[in-house]
Amino acid sequence: VQLQASGGGVVQAGGSLRLSCLASGSTFSTYTLGWFRQAPGKEREFVSGISWSGGRTYYSDSVKGRFTISKDNAKNTLYLDMNSLRPEDTATYYCAAGGRLSTVVQRDKARYDFWGRGTQVTVSS
Repeated sequence: VQLQASGGGVVQAGGSLRLSCLASGSTFSTYTLGWFRQAPGKEREFVSGISWSGGRTYYSDSVKGRFTISKDNAKNTLYLDMNSLRPEDTATYYCAAGGRLSTVVQRDKARYDFWGRGTQVTVSS
C-alpha cells in the first residue's frame, strides 16, 4: 500500500482544514488506518484511527471533539477534518495503514506498516 497525504497549510487559530490521504492498491479497505503528527523536537504521536470496517474510530484526548476521521473506500481515501484548530496542533501530519483485518485500532505507531509522506499544518495565533 502506498499512501500520499495532502491538504495541509497555514490557518489561523479557530480555523479548519481537511487532510486527505490517497492510497494505492485494492486492499485499502482491509486496513486499519491512522493519522499521526510530529512537531519539531517531539515524538510522533497518535491523533486518530479508524478500523478497517469503518465502524470504530478513536481520537487522542487532545483532538477529541475537534477532529473527525473518515474514509471513502470507493475513492481509496482517508480524511481528517480538523476544526477549531489551535497553535499546538501545528505539526507534520502523517497517514498510516496497518493491522489488516484487525479488530483493534492501534495507537502505537509501531503497529502500522505503511506510511505516507507528511503534510505540514501550521496554526497561527
